[in-house]
Amino acid sequence: MIEIVKTPGTHISYTTTKKNIILGADEDLSINLQNREKDEVVTIDICTDQNGELTMGAAAGLRYVAEIEIPARQYVETREKNKSYHEGADQSEYITKLKPVPFNIDLCTIRLWGLEE
Repeated sequence: MIEIVKTPGTHISYTTTKKNIILGADEDLSINLQNREKDEVVTIDICTDQNGELTMGAAAGLRYVAEIEIPARQYVETREKNKSYHEGADQSEYITKLKPVPFNIDLCTIRLWGLEE
C-alpha cells in the first residue's frame, strides 16, 4: 500500500492483507478493499467520532484520520474464437473480451492525518 503523510504527528496504525486494511491498535476497523473496487476510483474517508471511535465516512466523524483510495479496476483485452462463427455469417470469427486484472492492494493509497495528542 502506498502511504502518504498529509500532516505531522502520530498517525493511526494499520496493517494490510491481500485484500483488507485493518485500522487501529486494537484492530478497531477492518475494510475489505477488494470488495469495494469498481471501474472508477473509490475513496473511503476514515474519521473518529465524538467518542474517539473509528468511523467510515466524514459525515459521521469529527476528526479526519485517513483517506483510502482504491484505483479504478484495470482490464486486459483477450480475443477468443467465436464458437458460433461459420462462413458467411454476420458474426465475427473472434470475440474480444475484457478480463479484470486481479486486485492488488499494493496499488491502493492511504493518506494519513496526524492525530491530536
